[in-house]
Amino acid sequence: MNFTRLFRCSNEKGYFTVAEKCSDFCQDDLADDDIMILDNGDQVFLWLGSRCSEVEIKLAYKSAQVYIQHMRIKQPERPRKLFLTLKNKESKRFTKCFHGWSAHKKPPE
Repeated sequence: MNFTRLFRCSNEKGYFTVAEKCSDFCQDDLADDDIMILDNGDQVFLWLGSRCSEVEIKLAYKSAQVYIQHMRIKQPERPRKLFLTLKNKESKRFTKCFHGWSAHKKPPE
């Protein structure tokens, strides 16, 4: 958990941005209309919200690849692999990075 970082990828402002969330992120930070990049120090997950756009998917995928390349230079002893994760189909490797993860969490109305 020491290495876990969460980034939000969005184009809601009319241009694509990638911004790191605070270190005490939780399941509620996963926005349904965005894509998140989660780095747990070993794996990098590209989490797709159910309402994200095709443009966001392409740009977030490229951003994740660039991030992995950057981290390969910065931390060569910790090579990371990229995994795709869909909303409501999250793997245990993904969910264990979130304190108090609930599979039965209701989306905000």
